[in-house]
Amino acid sequence: MDIIIENRSEQEKGTVREDKPVQQPGRSYKYYVVKERAVPEVLLKVVEAKKLLDSGKVSTVQEAAEQTGISRSSFYKYKDDIFPFHEEARGKTITFVIQLHDEPGLLSSVLASIARWHGNILTIHQSIPINGIAMLTLSVEILPGEGDVEAMIQEIEQGQGILYLKILGRE
Repeated sequence: MDIIIENRSEQEKGTVREDKPVQQPGRSYKYYVVKERAVPEVLLKVVEAKKLLDSGKVSTVQEAAEQTGISRSSFYKYKDDIFPFHEEARGKTITFVIQLHDEPGLLSSVLASIARWHGNILTIHQSIPINGIAMLTLSVEILPGEGDVEAMIQEIEQGQGILYLKILGRE
């Protein structure tokens, strides 16, 4: 897993109401992509605590901190400075083309796979089947922390009646 770390000095980490970072006009931050093994354990635990809170498995920062073995102050100190790489963007958009047999329910099973991985279909186009084969072009958005693009693609590729899947673009 790659992690994004925001580089801010201690003076720039001031907070205001609701623990929102102070906005500094004209200030740009440097971001680094580092492998998980290079990230200090406390930062990884902050990410884990944020996931617990976001998923609703815990309802307070205190509970998340206790379950991950960090202090509340560590959580608050780093919560705005580290997040998994996939959470950097509003979401991943992937466009792919699928060649599939013209069989009842096959398109439905592709769409069910996308739904299982929390995909949001942005565009869909299916050609008229020729010789029992249809072409399907899809653009799908996977929201941060919601789904796994690679696993979704693998599940679709392995589906019965899928002849070919090619990724055309990814943002």
